Amino acid sequence: MHTIRRRRLAFAALTMAAAICCTTIRSSAQRPTLAPYIPTPQDVVDRMLTLAEVSSKDIVYDLGCGDGRVVITAAKKYGARGVGIDIDKDRIDESRRNAREAGVSSLVRFERGDILEANVSEATVVTLYLVSSANLKLRPILTKQLPAGARIVSHTFGMGDWQPDKVDKFADGRGDQRVLYLWRADGKVRP
Repeated sequence: MHTIRRRRLAFAALTMAAAICCTTIRSSAQRPTLAPYIPTPQDVVDRMLTLAEVSSKDIVYDLGCGDGRVVITAAKKYGARGVGIDIDKDRIDESRRNAREAGVSSLVRFERGDILEANVSEATVVTLYLVSSANLKLRPILTKQLPAGARIVSHTFGMGDWQPDKVDKFADGRGDQRVLYLWRADGKVRP
């Protein structure tokens, strides 16, 4: 009896491994994303923009913009211009609709594209809610392209050994613990 159970468990494990393998192959053929789409709660968005000291003089780039809420909030609350970039066409379409509904289409634009190929040289603020490995891939790009004084704010994930200028730990409106990191570009390219 135990032998049959073990064989069934082994077969189930092999079936699951095969499914994971096929999913990985399919995903890599379809250009995998650098992070899952998880919307940033609005109170966390507000805190990110406050930490970056966003003003009407800023150009805010959100890499992996999802539904566009970061740049839309920056435009609506501070009068900042903004650019959202996401690889997912549906998210870009949603962002554009959200910008129209918020009345800020003249201040923001949304582009479908690979954030690792984005030109962010006009940004004064860059916001991120990606995983650590994605942040590390972006680090040399950001530090090469951004002008000195530009701010980078990451929700949850750091950038390896690059120490942030500020760390903001807090409980969001639902009581979940959050952490935000702020770096200021200083002209030094970090690999």
